[in-house]
Amino acid sequence: MNTTSLLRVTAGIGAAAALVAGLAACQGDDAGGDLESLTVGLTYTPNVQFAPFYVAEKLGYFEEAGLDVDLRHHGEAEELFGALASDTEQVVFAGGDEIMQGRSTGIDVTSIGTLYNTYPAVLIVPEDSPIHSAADVRGHTIGTPGPYGQTYFALLSLLQTNGLTVSDVDIQHIGYTQQAALTSGKVDGVMGFVNNDAVQFAEAGFPVRTIEVMPADHQQLVGPAIGATQATVDTRGEALTGLMTALARALEYMRSDTQGTIDIAAEYIPTLGTDEAKASALATLEATLPLLEPYPGAPQFENDAEVWSAMATFMAEQRLLGDVAVTAEESYTNAFVPSS
Repeated sequence: MNTTSLLRVTAGIGAAAALVAGLAACQGDDAGGDLESLTVGLTYTPNVQFAPFYVAEKLGYFEEAGLDVDLRHHGEAEELFGALASDTEQVVFAGGDEIMQGRSTGIDVTSIGTLYNTYPAVLIVPEDSPIHSAADVRGHTIGTPGPYGQTYFALLSLLQTNGLTVSDVDIQHIGYTQQAALTSGKVDGVMGFVNNDAVQFAEAGFPVRTIEVMPADHQQLVGPAIGATQATVDTRGEALTGLMTALARALEYMRSDTQGTIDIAAEYIPTLGTDEAKASALATLEATLPLLEPYPGAPQFENDAEVWSAMATFMAEQRLLGDVAVTAEESYTNAFVPSS
């Protein structure tokens, strides 16, 4: 699951819902003035990874920030930045690395906040594997969904930081079949997410270990972030500040009440209809919360200048960028990050 993967009703029901929403909006306007509309793209089908947005909407944090937020889920095949480019969305959930790559292909998108300050992609190996560190992968077969997205970027980072290249390993493109590929012995390790794939292995009863792709003091990839068009950045600063403030409040709630968070998420995720599904989602949430911790001494969501700079260099060296010149400094802004 990368951020496009990190994760439809009848026309009659939709029309009725629109009518109800319109009446509610009018009542809200009479009571407290107009709310500013903002469409946020959640770049996968409904998933617990989007819990901060569900919580902020359900508990009224968006509305209290003066916003009428439409959470728009993408399908599994929708382009990451397509709706942003057409102004169907003004804000999008995407990896910082994907934002930089997108800018290099001419897409107008800027990170307004980093959600995950620990990169979630890792190497996953069986518990009894001879691979005990990233340096041990030489000569082994490593599975990754394909030559794209955060799992692939993570594999390249793992190799580069250990003085290796793609020719030192046998890379197999396995689609999103990490569990089957590893348990069957088709590959020696798989690239996956510590808060998703690793959790699924544990639930399946298959013991695994996870290996970080880069040292904690040498981060060179930015994980899930929040992107916006430059027009939105330039003209709707108050709305973006409100959005980020509401999400910060949502994270505080999530840390204090994980079960309550899952109960809220279940209202948005159709597959969370059983106790077993909720327990699985809770395990994913508990594995995700540490990734959401801000950098030491920094406010929540701050884009770290050093990491963005290192990423620009790394992605250029690995030929992951397009033909449009891009710099770290123009790829993000901290103007809307809530104060600590």
